[in-house]
Amino acid sequence: MMEQKNKKISVYLPIILAVTLVLGVLLGIAINKKAQNKTGNLFLAPSGNKFGNVIKYIEEEYVDTVKPDKLTEDAIVSVLKDLDPHSTYIPAQELQAVNEPLEGNFSGIGVQFNMENDTVVVIATIPNGPSALLGLMAGDRIIKVNDTIVAGKKWLSDAIVKRLKGPRGTMVKVTIKRPGTKRELVFDIKRDRIPLYSVDVAYMVNEQTGFIKVSQFARTTTSEFISAVNRLRAKGMKSLILDLRGNGGGYLDAAINLADQFLDEGKLIVYTQGRNRKRENFKATSDGVCQQDKLVVLIDELSASASEILSGAIQDNDRGTIIGRRSFGKGLVQEQTPLSDGSAIRLTVARYYTPTGRCIQKSYKKGVDDYYMDISHRFTHGEFENKDSIKFNQSMKFKTPAGKTVYGGGGIMPDIFVPYDTTGSSKFFIDVRDLGLIYKYAFNYSDGNRAKLKSFTSYQELRKFIINDNVFDKFIEYSKKQGLKPDSKAIAASGKIINYELQAYIARNFFDNDGFYPIIGEIDNTLKVAVDELKKK
Repeated sequence: MMEQKNKKISVYLPIILAVTLVLGVLLGIAINKKAQNKTGNLFLAPSGNKFGNVIKYIEEEYVDTVKPDKLTEDAIVSVLKDLDPHSTYIPAQELQAVNEPLEGNFSGIGVQFNMENDTVVVIATIPNGPSALLGLMAGDRIIKVNDTIVAGKKWLSDAIVKRLKGPRGTMVKVTIKRPGTKRELVFDIKRDRIPLYSVDVAYMVNEQTGFIKVSQFARTTTSEFISAVNRLRAKGMKSLILDLRGNGGGYLDAAINLADQFLDEGKLIVYTQGRNRKRENFKATSDGVCQQDKLVVLIDELSASASEILSGAIQDNDRGTIIGRRSFGKGLVQEQTPLSDGSAIRLTVARYYTPTGRCIQKSYKKGVDDYYMDISHRFTHGEFENKDSIKFNQSMKFKTPAGKTVYGGGGIMPDIFVPYDTTGSSKFFIDVRDLGLIYKYAFNYSDGNRAKLKSFTSYQELRKFIINDNVFDKFIEYSKKQGLKPDSKAIAASGKIINYELQAYIARNFFDNDGFYPIIGEIDNTLKVAVDELKKK
């Protein structure tokens, strides 16, 4: 997680010096006397911009042509990589794309699309977005973007996105082929701000229990969350399941603000501290909208950073129950600083500590590659299936106010462990997943039955129709045509999960996540454990 602050160039001095040292070692091995005289004892100069001199020397004297800008960027990347896994350099051409999800919006035409058989098919239009207001519809095929043909050209999705996105207020011409219409339709679309939501879904699991899934911690996360709570409260919510599984984090202040919704005034949420950063405490206010609700938080091995701040605050204050599997283990705070050429550096400036005083950052002493392979190591060691395989550092043991034992040094360990669900697994199911057949068939079925399916006013009605239409049996025949040979044993083992996923993906094509998550939640073991836990309380 990180906070953005503008800094003067003096911030970069330690980085420049570090880069200088690296290049000095690499380039100072065999200096030609003539070159040394020419550059004025470059490496012995007591002052001046040594880093700039080194780059200039390479540019002027190296045996082959080099690009100074690339040398500089490569050196910065190398130095930051040696500091920690989360200090990074962001090139100027990538900065906007990196920031957009956290800022909560981007400029574009407002469509969701899928690449199907080399054709760009509109899945949905963003309500009140530029495309929706002009009349683009789900099922439309995008033939051209401006004068460039994109149909049948095997374009990558990213390449299509780059053509559709652009500065707010600029125009893009999109040529559409609509099923059932002979002529091509041309739309001149003015790009506008398109919202990106971090609350994926909010619905009632039962009469008193609400479910809210947060995918990241962005600028708009807290306001989205409060709106979702108000909607569920109107439906009778008294207990909440907050799903942070797969949430890789985001802004520090977003995590603090969301944690503030659950904790009583004055409770410590988190504190940060670094070598040049004094300890800073962040405490709850009296403004929380969920201070009285029963609470369960779901986490897994991909819940990181800001997700761990919130989970740690809830756990250390004995405010709710954490359920799932051990989180990622990122306890470092990054600060983003822009550079003059439009690029930026995210530098780790502090560690964060949960209310009991634990830092949950896992070790990165073995290097970046090993650090990110940690999840794979956990799986191999059996941690996903058995919590007893997790070994805690006893020197990092802490106690919550209620006397519960918690540990630092490697993520948030849930109060209730739920193993990775391997039921329903079979070779047939693995092959189906690897080939993406469930998603592909769900799209083809939706596209072929669009007129009928879009007439339903609820996902429940749609679901009833597709069950009666024997979609599962049709999928089995489809999978056979794709070269798979499911036997009765494989279908018996994996049939239920395949059937539910088919229903969920078809429902998503017409009701977005409001149709997907309620269906897939019926086979979600972690969610079932959470519901049962709330009933006990």
